[in-house]
Amino acid sequence: LLRLNRENGARSGGESLPDEHISRIWREIFSSSRALQRPSRVAFLGPEGTFSHMAALECLGHSISAAPCENFDAVFRAVAEGACDLGLVPLENSLHGSIGQSFDLFAEHSVHIAGEHYSRIRLCLMSTESELSAVKRVYSHPQPFGQSRGWLRGHLPGTALLPEESTAAAALKAKDEAGSAAIGHPGLAVMLGLRVLAEALEDSASNWTRFAIIAPGREACSAHAEPGAALKTSLLFTVAHRPGTLAAVLDLLAGAGINMSKLESRPMRGIAWEYVFFMDAASDLLRPEHAETLEGLRERCQSLRVLGVYPHETPRL
Repeated sequence: LLRLNRENGARSGGESLPDEHISRIWREIFSSSRALQRPSRVAFLGPEGTFSHMAALECLGHSISAAPCENFDAVFRAVAEGACDLGLVPLENSLHGSIGQSFDLFAEHSVHIAGEHYSRIRLCLMSTESELSAVKRVYSHPQPFGQSRGWLRGHLPGTALLPEESTAAAALKAKDEAGSAAIGHPGLAVMLGLRVLAEALEDSASNWTRFAIIAPGREACSAHAEPGAALKTSLLFTVAHRPGTLAAVLDLLAGAGINMSKLESRPMRGIAWEYVFFMDAASDLLRPEHAETLEGLRERCQSLRVLGVYPHETPRL
């Protein structure tokens, strides 16, 4: 569809629709179609209105059945136990690095990665007030405060900054209290009917969060994708605690011409000074042509689990 849209624009001598708009339209069509059969129940870190909720709507459409959870472990459990069809969990942020708890929970729950989604972190100031000068206090989660420190210093110096458990909780406070405002996702302001007093509060325009879409079951399979589509394999593995064991894994991938796009080590639960590794490889390692490489990995690792094979998404800058 994206290709046909570009070709139509070229033939007519005009501009084609932006790829992001085409993708968004079809995402909503598929979401509505699934909902007619049975709405997909999607778990995420709640409450509704958080950045995780907005990311779920971005990548899975507005026809999902939302299942907000109180913590990451509850998201994984809801999917592993079949209470939800899918879950959305953050893996890493372009400014603040990896979310270690998410990586740890893959080792504890029977889920696999079915896809990924990059969400641009956009911040706005929302309130029932109509003028910035009327704002005497601002509520938000501590992280958005840190991400908009420069804007706050320049536009609301001396204003009380009051932390809340989530941006959604902050927005509810701002809705109920005169002279209050909240920092959060623009979609949250729409959801609660609040005025947006200022947009683009974030100090860095390159603030992105990578989310993983998780599905029930430990067994991953090759991704269904168009020929030539970029694919990614996520692995969880351990190696013997002696010199050269990790290097042997990396050398094998290099020799097979497979690029490693991420490597993260996490402490192994219950065993001091032992580590489990999370890796992203830019290929579908479950395809027959990579069988020898995958077998070589199993020989070099003490344990190896394929967490998922899925299309590699590129952030839309």
